[in-house]
Amino acid sequence: MTPPADEGSSSPVKRALILKHVPFEGPARIAPLLEARGYTLELRELHRGDAVPGALAAGELLVVMGGPMGVGDIDDARWPFLRRELELLERCIDDDAPVLGVCLGAQLLAAAAGADVQPMKDAGGRRVFEIGWASLRFADDAASAALLAGLPRRTTMLHWHGDGAALPSGARLLASTDVCENQAFALGSRQFGLQFHCEVDAAGVEGFLRSDAEFVRVAYGDGAVERIRQDTQQYIEDFHVVGDRLLGNLIDAMTR
Repeated sequence: MTPPADEGSSSPVKRALILKHVPFEGPARIAPLLEARGYTLELRELHRGDAVPGALAAGELLVVMGGPMGVGDIDDARWPFLRRELELLERCIDDDAPVLGVCLGAQLLAAAAGADVQPMKDAGGRRVFEIGWASLRFADDAASAALLAGLPRRTTMLHWHGDGAALPSGARLLASTDVCENQAFALGSRQFGLQFHCEVDAAGVEGFLRSDAEFVRVAYGDGAVERIRQDTQQYIEDFHVVGDRLLGNLIDAMTR
């Protein structure tokens, strides 16, 4: 006799696998949002030698965080995990597995979907960066209404990048800035890339400033670190409200 469906079996474990590339870019406010939805967290610190899995198991979702390396560094011997991450993301796209990529994670997801990722340049060919607090526009289309529910049309968001990704074929654009058109995108219904950082808290911004101060100075010169620090005090409270709502919307879409 065939046993009842629940006898001798159990539901898949709900686990969020989080890939981290540097000490100062962790999941931050993403973590409690996942835990509130019943997920256990498994943090893999790739910069410390933790392994990149070949695929996700049933009940798992993937979060790929940021870092100062880029898609152009995929075959650099200093970061052997980048190639394995790209292969994992290609597998996730094929399997329609739930993925959230943040900054570098979004660029890797875009590259896995066939999009070009390059250093950003202005119309004159000069290198440009997007670091610190700047205005962001969310899309206004019916197809993305659930993902962007409860969000303002414009907000001020934290940015920390010098590379930009083209929008992958078939993806939906969710947000833009004047400097970088593809600030957020959706692949299908369960895979999302966020170029900006809506996950950090004030301590996290300070960690960026301490660990990556030279990047800020190269982009914007002396005094830029302190300007970002002052802007953080101005924007952080509203930023948390908008960031948590966006992340919650995306996680809910990933886990349906």
